[in-house]
Amino acid sequence: MSGGDADMMEAEAEAPPREVGLASDPNRIRNLLVMARKLINQGKPSQALEAVIMAMKIQGGDIAVSQGLSRAQELYMNKIQATSAADELASLFAECAIAEAIPLQPELSHQTKSEEEAIEPDPQERSILAETGRRQVMLDAFSDGSSFVCLQCGGLVSNQRKEEHYAFWCYKA
Repeated sequence: MSGGDADMMEAEAEAPPREVGLASDPNRIRNLLVMARKLINQGKPSQALEAVIMAMKIQGGDIAVSQGLSRAQELYMNKIQATSAADELASLFAECAIAEAIPLQPELSHQTKSEEEAIEPDPQERSILAETGRRQVMLDAFSDGSSFVCLQCGGLVSNQRKEEHYAFWCYKA
């Protein structure tokens, strides 16, 4: 922002309110809106709002300012409600996808009996998680599809680290 813009802003902030219609110069309003955009780009949203309010006041008076701010508040509240509804819908879709994926795992018929036993966590197995009282963590990770049980070593591994597990960590690979 140049020194002239800052001086103009200060002068306008200190100037007494003018009569509607007398100062409704389109160039002045345009200049205020251009200045508001510059202030937004400079990271000064409060000052930008002041410039927009001055332009609205020049154009339509206090009533226009009040109506504009009420409309902005209404749009903001609707956006928050829409975002909340979208988040809830996404969560429901995720739950449905997990619920549909879980029944499909036992239906994999191309596996042998020993492979099926290795895929399902064994309730009698003594894993580190089970020994430390966190067996449910392993069951949850396996059941939601985010992890798998390694067929070679029996370890619970994140699907995102499958290749690294086989390359570096699996002691039977």
